[in-house]
Amino acid sequence: MEMGRLDVEADSLGFHQGDTVVPVPIDQLGVVMLGPGSTVTHAAIKSLSQNNCLIAWTGQDGVRLYAASIGGTYSARRLIRQARLVSDDEKRLEVAWRMYRFRFNEVIPPVVSLESIRGMEGIRVRRAYAKASQEYGVEWKGRHYDQKDWSKGDPINRALSAANACLYGICHAGILSAGYSSALGFVHTGKMLSFVYDVADLYKTELTIPVAFKVAAANPTDLERQVRIECREAFYEFKLLERLLTDIAEVLGVSDDIGESPDEFEGRIVTLAIGTEDGSFSWEPERSGEG
Repeated sequence: MEMGRLDVEADSLGFHQGDTVVPVPIDQLGVVMLGPGSTVTHAAIKSLSQNNCLIAWTGQDGVRLYAASIGGTYSARRLIRQARLVSDDEKRLEVAWRMYRFRFNEVIPPVVSLESIRGMEGIRVRRAYAKASQEYGVEWKGRHYDQKDWSKGDPINRALSAANACLYGICHAGILSAGYSSALGFVHTGKMLSFVYDVADLYKTELTIPVAFKVAAANPTDLERQVRIECREAFYEFKLLERLLTDIAEVLGVSDDIGESPDEFEGRIVTLAIGTEDGSFSWEPERSGEG
C-alpha cells in the first residue's frame, strides 16, 4: 500500500486515497506492506495485531524492508524447527547441501564440509558473473564495493548492490511473516540477517545478477532507481513471494509444512494486566474492546 492512509473502516480496515477507500480484508491477510507515502492510525495497528497480521514498512513495491512488527503467525513451530536444525551440526549441513542443490542443481556428496560448500558456491557465482558479463557486454573486474561510500563502485557493482538490497527486503518480509527467524542461518552465520542472506542466495543467479548486468549495460542516468524498477518487474514475473515459503520448506526438508493451521490465524493479544497471587501472569487473551 502506497500513498494513502490505513485506518479502521466499520468492522474492518480501509485504505484511504483521496476520496477513494479501498476495503482491506484484514481477516484474510498474513502481512500488510506499507510503502512510501503511507500512514497508519493507532486503531489500525491495534486491529492488525488482534488479527495476527504482520505489518512491514517497505520501500516502493516492497523492494526494501525498513521495519516490521511482530506478527504474521502466533505459532512458533517454524521457529522451533529452524532452531533445532541450525543447532544440530549434521542437520545444519544437510540443509546447506539442499540449498546448494537448489541453486545449482548439483548433488553434493555427504562428506563435503560446510567450508567446502561455501567455496563451491563462490566458484559457481563467479562463473555466473562471467557468463552475464559476456551475455550483456559489461566489463567485469570482480565484486568490489565500499560500504561507507557506495558511489566509489563501478556501475555493475553498484547495480548488484542495489538489486541484492531489493531481494533482501522481499526475503526478509517473507521470512518474518511465516514465523521464521531472520538470524538463524545455515550457510551464513553470526548476523541478524543470516537466514535472509541464505534465502536470497537461492535466487541471485536467476534474478539479481541478470537484472544488474542488464541495467548496467544500458548505463542509465539514475542507475539505482532503474535497478529497483527492473527488480520489481523481475520479482513479479518470477512470482517470488508466492514461491518463497514453499522453497524455504524444501531446503529445510520440511515437506510436511503444508501451511498454517486454522488456530495459527486466530487473532488475539496477550495481556500482562492481571497478575496471579504468586506473582506470575495468567496470560489471558485480551478481550475485544480493551485498551
